[in-house]
Amino acid sequence: MELELTGEVWFWRGPAPHHFVSVPEDAAALIEEVAAAVTYGWGMVPVTVRLGGSTWTTSLWPKDGGYIVPLKLAVRRAEEVDVGDTVEVRLTLDV
Repeated sequence: MELELTGEVWFWRGPAPHHFVSVPEDAAALIEEVAAAVTYGWGMVPVTVRLGGSTWTTSLWPKDGGYIVPLKLAVRRAEEVDVGDTVEVRLTLDV
């Protein structure tokens, strides 16, 4: 399954600070339909993400009934992405 989405980069200051993009509700609903078949626990859904010229593997994190995409520091630097930027990402789920 491949999904393209656009979202704003935001920062979570929790005990392990990180940058994310929220998955829009319509895309989250499609992911939820296959999540049980691909999750490895705690609702985490493994994906391959592409942002600009960067591609990496990670997992979508469940949050507030939807999902969020963690953005690696190396990718944010390479793509010159910061908090508040609107980005386009492509998610690939192996289902």
